[in-house]
Amino acid sequence: MKVLHNRLNNKELKEKAKLNPQERTTISFYKYFNIDEVQSFRDNLYIAFVALDVYGRVYIAQEGINAQISLPTSNVQAFKDLLFAYHPALNNIRLNIAIEDKNDAFFVLRMKVKDKIVADGIQDDSFNPANTGAYLKAHQVNEMIDQEDTIFVDMRNHYEYEIGHFKNAIEIPSDTFKEQLPMALDMLEEHKDKNIVMYCTGGIRCEKATAYMKHNGYENIYHVEGGIIEYARQAKNQGLDSQFIGKNFVFDERLGERITDDVIATCHTCGQPCDDHTNCANQACHTLFIQCDACRSQLDNCCSTQCQEISKLPQEQIKELSRAKTKHNSTFKKGIKRATI
Repeated sequence: MKVLHNRLNNKELKEKAKLNPQERTTISFYKYFNIDEVQSFRDNLYIAFVALDVYGRVYIAQEGINAQISLPTSNVQAFKDLLFAYHPALNNIRLNIAIEDKNDAFFVLRMKVKDKIVADGIQDDSFNPANTGAYLKAHQVNEMIDQEDTIFVDMRNHYEYEIGHFKNAIEIPSDTFKEQLPMALDMLEEHKDKNIVMYCTGGIRCEKATAYMKHNGYENIYHVEGGIIEYARQAKNQGLDSQFIGKNFVFDERLGERITDDVIATCHTCGQPCDDHTNCANQACHTLFIQCDACRSQLDNCCSTQCQEISKLPQEQIKELSRAKTKHNSTFKKGIKRATI
């Protein structure tokens, strides 16, 4: 009988990963295409990925696939052969290779069936996510970024934008993509006659965003091919000046990969230059925030003195607070802008 889900806890998985020292490559990819038998598509792919020692997070829905993974570098070619042959829509799919490769990006494979690979809140059945804006390669991005008739729009969350973004890019200030879509329509209404370039981490959100803009009557819509990850790779390989400054936030254990040496964010605790994200050590909070080494030491990796005190409570009390947070979802908020000692 094939095992179709992980059966170890996170602590066991991390220890198991540490015992495997081989070099790993971090890859992200996505594709919008129709999948008829979603569950069997998922189950068979899970078995194949496990055989290649793939770790990471994979979402599968009727509208396509979205994946951030790592695997032994020695298995990369076998992985490509498998993926490209798995479904006609995946043949020669673009794979975004991480700029900074570290072996601790992931430590388990989690593959889930979802309603959508990117939650968008769109209820219109006539919306076609495949009707996207035009792709831009790195050199085209650099050519357009200073043009007066062009606006760059960041389709990521505020905590991603905070540590790095394209020069002069507009932020759509929100915690979720589905909140951003109608906000983008409103914010860009006065610029409807301009070129609008959208971007995100690896391309999946901005690709759907361009389709949404076109669906709502916008015409001059573009997006950065492969997102920030692919832009940075192309810029580096072609010797181009990076117009993306700072760090690119990534959704794995690294929480970011550096694109340029610029540090454009500040510690949420003391205000000193810093762009290192962490999660609050108080498990009843677990807020994502930016903290420098000095404040991390002073507050025991917590976002505030309140959380520092809570983190020292017995585990049962912390679990109870965590359950209360899950139930009411109002005690703490992800991606705080500022914390105080």
